[in-house]
Amino acid sequence: MGMEIINPGPLTTVQDLGRFGYMNVGIGTSGVMDRQAYKIANELVGNADGEAVLEATLMGPEIEFTSDAVIAVTGADMKPGIDGYSIENYKAVRIVRGQRLKLGLAVSGCRAYIAVRGGIDVEKVMGSRSTNLKCGIGGFEGRNLRIGDLLKIGESTELSNSELEKFNSKNYRGLEWNGNMTVRVIEGPQGDYFTEEGLKNFYSMEYKISPESDRMGIRLSGAKVESYNGTDIVSDGIAFGSVQIPSSGQPIVLMADHQTTGGYAKVATVVSEDLSLLAQARPGDLVHFEKVDIGDIQKKKSFFGRLFKW
Repeated sequence: MGMEIINPGPLTTVQDLGRFGYMNVGIGTSGVMDRQAYKIANELVGNADGEAVLEATLMGPEIEFTSDAVIAVTGADMKPGIDGYSIENYKAVRIVRGQRLKLGLAVSGCRAYIAVRGGIDVEKVMGSRSTNLKCGIGGFEGRNLRIGDLLKIGESTELSNSELEKFNSKNYRGLEWNGNMTVRVIEGPQGDYFTEEGLKNFYSMEYKISPESDRMGIRLSGAKVESYNGTDIVSDGIAFGSVQIPSSGQPIVLMADHQTTGGYAKVATVVSEDLSLLAQARPGDLVHFEKVDIGDIQKKKSFFGRLFKW
């Protein structure tokens, strides 16, 4: 049971939720950039949360299936199709041995997720199947996929038509990306390093996504975030969503492949729910940061948790 990569696209990797518990020895978490799209993709094919999927950036892969499978494509709209016939995003679909799944250029969003019932079966490294490109570990040989790679699909029970219809009846939809987004943040651990003018710029001005952005960080250009005496600090821990301000004054939002520690002051931290927005941001998109109180975020999560039993 498996898949053969006919065309990998510019950057397609195997990812799951990430590799936890090793930052103290310099091994970052990695994992998917858009956790919301990832979670839905696995739910649509009946996988447990945590199964490995394929993450494609800006343009998707072409894959020939060497066994029957159930798949779902979520995240960026890359106009997926099977043997030239279009399929819907955010729907579970059967694919037959010998058929090819092809994703094209993203017409909206940046990253698409391909889930297969049973998950992508690669060896776990430090408890995760995620690809860490910097360290060359995890995923498929620690690298992005190439032409001719053969991937195994994990074992699973057969999905009945009624079960398939039940998964699809939930009518999942992706986030709306229109090139201009508001991202919520809480104050960072070094917020007092920055001048009143610098903070005003950060919270009131729009920033443009740089083409230099990648899985490590979303680089932004715009009004300078001015500091009192520079932004160099004794290196301390980095989180997914930390907003560093280097000497240039231009913000960098650290993402899934972020380093474990950093020596620049952090003006803010992105609310975890909004990281999916940044994961789908494309070069040229505009970002505005909205400061929120952590207490309000926690109250909101608590309320919806009781309401929906999350």
